[in-house]
Amino acid sequence: MTTLSDTSTWLPLDGLAPGFDANKAPAVGDLHGRVLVLHDDEGGPDRTARFTGTRVAWDGATDRCETFLVDDGLYYVQFHPSARPREAVSLFLDLRDGRALVVTTTIGDAGTPRVTQEFRPATIDGHEVRGEPMAPSTALIGRRVLWVYSREHAYEHVYLSPHWYTWQCLAGPERGLADTDENTVYRIRPGIHVFTWREKVIPCASVTIADHRDARALRSHGVLFGLDGAERPTHFTFGAYGRLLSTTVHPAEFDPAES
Repeated sequence: MTTLSDTSTWLPLDGLAPGFDANKAPAVGDLHGRVLVLHDDEGGPDRTARFTGTRVAWDGATDRCETFLVDDGLYYVQFHPSARPREAVSLFLDLRDGRALVVTTTIGDAGTPRVTQEFRPATIDGHEVRGEPMAPSTALIGRRVLWVYSREHAYEHVYLSPHWYTWQCLAGPERGLADTDENTVYRIRPGIHVFTWREKVIPCASVTIADHRDARALRSHGVLFGLDGAERPTHFTFGAYGRLLSTTVHPAEFDPAES
């Protein structure tokens, strides 16, 4: 039995997984045969993604991946490197605007949060680079959003500041649980954002890409990655439909977006 205030009774990550992916979008094979070289915006080394069927070659190894179409020419690729089981890689590839974002999620040995994330914006070789770079954003601050992952799983998110958000489970095995955790938001295209979070109670983190352009018909695609109850890496993808519930507008002098 879960006691709401006793975090030792909270479900491990694998306890959430059954049925949580019911609203996941179908994977696509649009990138088959493509070789994409990413030039790091901050001067880091180039990285190459080679796609063959449902596999991607990345950093000297080839692994199964899932690819989701987010918008016209905008793809989200998720994989769990077999050679580095304590890492998960999320690629956001904008073939229309020639831009990319690489998010690497890593399970550490200790610390709070135990699962951390690195963000590397890039441009795509051979593509015309247009629009604004993929960069940190405060656009979600003040929004309260309902996300439905299946008939049994529903959560609300309240985006508080550049560093914090609050979640509450409204339906599912975690019903009644809530917490405030670290988050990071990157703007990908106007109205489309990568939203990630890192939990402090359960050793896990998530990477999602969410389309907020229609407040009544939000859509997201993402992954949860961390440790199960036996301390083994657990990695699974999901999707959600959402809607904006409300928006808080702070007076300028108290605006958390400016903190």
